[in-house]
Amino acid sequence: MEDNSGLELSVVIPVYNEAAIVEATAQALTGYLDRLFPAGEYEVIFSDDGSTDGSDEIIKSFSHPCVRLVGHKPNKGKGAAVRDGVLAARGRFVLFTDCDLAYGTEVIGRFYGALRESGADAAIGSRRLHEAGYAGYTFTRKLASKVFYKTVSLLAGFSYSDSQCGIKCFKAPLVQEIFSQCKIDGFAFDFEVLLLYKKAGAKVLELPVTIVNHRASKVRLFRDAFRMLRDVAKIKKLHK
Repeated sequence: MEDNSGLELSVVIPVYNEAAIVEATAQALTGYLDRLFPAGEYEVIFSDDGSTDGSDEIIKSFSHPCVRLVGHKPNKGKGAAVRDGVLAARGRFVLFTDCDLAYGTEVIGRFYGALRESGADAAIGSRRLHEAGYAGYTFTRKLASKVFYKTVSLLAGFSYSDSQCGIKCFKAPLVQEIFSQCKIDGFAFDFEVLLLYKKAGAKVLELPVTIVNHRASKVRLFRDAFRMLRDVAKIKKLHK
């Protein structure tokens, strides 16, 4: 896919019932990105995953030329929302992170810069590579995360240290080629993306990150961990 938009960076934000924070997120992102790209060569794509709390209307009313909305109804899952946003992206680089900006805004420039200056195809965050990567996490969440990553590594046959970390940056057009093959709508979509990058022989950087904005997780550990492991098995079958 040839890009003629002149945009350097697309930032994709999946949204599901985030009316309480989505306007503040848009303000924080555009404030930071206006400084990073004074000529405005970026876009922020909010990808609404069938919100029922008016999140989409808040985004529509946010007045900034670099912000736009895509989405679907009804709710499908985070993977579907990220996929919609990535496939709509027009930038030379495409980054996604969560609506609560858990890793802050400065990390966006760090990931974009690292990927632009490297020969890699993608840069993914890893809390396990940062000395304070799990600061603020409960013992149960830390233990569940470690068990999940170890299980996924064994099932997947690859050893990324934090496949589920919520910030990743990619080079176009390969990112659109990869995401167009993805089928998983739920939280295990990251695994599917990384598996397809591995199959494509792509180079992936891992960069250390830590949480700077904590809030209650929407993931229900045991229920969602079971679903994710089920999806991992499905992914391996789909892309055998």
